[in-house]
Amino acid sequence: MSIQIDQVRIANFRGISNIELVLPRVTLLIGQNNSGKTSVIKALQLALGDYGRFLSDEDFHINSDEKRQNKILVDLRFISIDDQGIREQEFSEEWQQEFGDKIQQEADGYQFVALRAMATPDKIKGGYLLERFSLDYWPEFNNWQNESPKKKNKLKGRIESVPFISIDAQRDIHNELKEKSSFIGRVLSSVEYDEKDVTVLEKMVADVNKEAIDKSEPLKKLKQHLDYLNQSFEGSGQTELTPFPKKIRDLSKRFSVNFGESEKSSFSMEYHGMGTRSWASMLTVKAFTELMAKNHEEEAQPFFPIMAAEEPEAHLHPNAQRTLYRQLIDSSGQIIISTHSPYLAGLAEIHEISVLSKAGNEVQANRLRETFENDDLRKIQREVVHSRGELLFAKAIVLSEGETEEQALPALFQAFTGCSPFSIGVNFVGVNGSGAKYRPFLIFGKDLNIPVFIFSDGEEKIVEQLKKNYEKVFGETDIHSSEQVTILDGTDFEGYLLANGYKDIIEQTIDEINGAGYIDSQISKKDGTPLKSKKTDKPPCETCNQPIFESELRDYSGDEGRKRAISEILDSQKPMYAKALTDKFVKLDKEKLPPKIIEFIKKIIAGV
Repeated sequence: MSIQIDQVRIANFRGISNIELVLPRVTLLIGQNNSGKTSVIKALQLALGDYGRFLSDEDFHINSDEKRQNKILVDLRFISIDDQGIREQEFSEEWQQEFGDKIQQEADGYQFVALRAMATPDKIKGGYLLERFSLDYWPEFNNWQNESPKKKNKLKGRIESVPFISIDAQRDIHNELKEKSSFIGRVLSSVEYDEKDVTVLEKMVADVNKEAIDKSEPLKKLKQHLDYLNQSFEGSGQTELTPFPKKIRDLSKRFSVNFGESEKSSFSMEYHGMGTRSWASMLTVKAFTELMAKNHEEEAQPFFPIMAAEEPEAHLHPNAQRTLYRQLIDSSGQIIISTHSPYLAGLAEIHEISVLSKAGNEVQANRLRETFENDDLRKIQREVVHSRGELLFAKAIVLSEGETEEQALPALFQAFTGCSPFSIGVNFVGVNGSGAKYRPFLIFGKDLNIPVFIFSDGEEKIVEQLKKNYEKVFGETDIHSSEQVTILDGTDFEGYLLANGYKDIIEQTIDEINGAGYIDSQISKKDGTPLKSKKTDKPPCETCNQPIFESELRDYSGDEGRKRAISEILDSQKPMYAKALTDKFVKLDKEKLPPKIIEFIKKIIAGV
């Protein structure tokens, strides 16, 4: 059995006015820059660690009326869990002894420990006053800030058995080797040998130093001249050169870390890139944490570290990111990771992801729902999070059915607005279908509060399926007048373009690709030939009881027939024609773009 922080509440800290987060054992905080990820980590450090000594005015939230708040609150709730991460009713004996009278009990008998950190300006001494309390109960979120802790529940300091270990985004093992307060510095300062081992090791070092000097002409010459110092001290001085540290206690002063593919090719960390140096820094934190755990185990004391890593993916290629992520989550205790990496998001479980975003001046946190219907969870994991992790960072998701729209819409958006969709957080996705194909993205967008826009073909059955699946997620909706949906008039995208004055552009594009007269040659070749067979409503065959299929003949006569022929040509090689047509359309004046495209882009701009 172990413990876990399962909920945290933060008020009036930096950009956070009032927020509640659910924390599984491994939590990924995801969001765009300045969305509050670092603020959540620093709030936890304030409650459990040493951030109190870094507090400044800038840490106190400024609300919508431009007034700086004067009280920061951070509440945490600890619960007991089993080895599978399932909540247990009671804390283990060792944690009952550790928490003591801080343990409270809910109506259903489940135990918890609630702690509050409260920071206020110190009006007498200046600076800031940080106080910590245990709470007698865990109030509802809508009233939690109004609950005042009892003075008798004030804590004397931090809970040493639950240390907060912060791995900052700015990390570099080469620099940390020079700092006693760094994690590797603290590991080195804990190095101890017994007296017998010290004597043996120092004798070995002395022999190495003597041999190093004896075998080096420059060092021998240096010692020879430095021995002349005896003349200044009446023959009582002695010069000793120590290429290697003479005393074991001084080993850490010259300690270095070398890395390479082999011993012969390894070299000091200062000559490695930032990826290797950053990664090595994080691994020293794991070493430090394991040493702390061992010390607590030897003293028969419980130990549960809270480790928070900011942007561990920095400077690392995708496969290295994945490896490092596995190394981090294999650590003991609770792990909180802030990241911009879709690769890390793709490795996480759905329930481990919290997406932070800003709505106006407020930071908000969103997670995917706990329960899903049918196959929705698997589809969200496979089709969204694991294969399109970048959508977790989107300000808007734009869905369309086919290859033509998927290529054309982003380019037309940029032509109309003058800016790249990605630069403003708009992601375009072709779902390769309609109806149920939209649903994973709709659930994803709704739960994480990311606007989802749909550009749909207008055939009757497609619109029916769109409405059915849209309403499953968002409830009853008039999709024809929705500000998030644009539906073409009874046709697909290519048919819409042909029917709305862009036939000449399309014909010109086809001729440029295939040569002049290609459309006419295809009409001559295929007019009157059978189309693909379709199932009819006729009764089954009396002999074999199979459904009846029939093929209509192609009719390319007249203007409408020519349009049908052009549609078939476009459908035959959609990716190729989609790119070529897009290149044509982006050269038009933006006012001359297709009206439905303009309408749809304006909806996206308004929504974002």
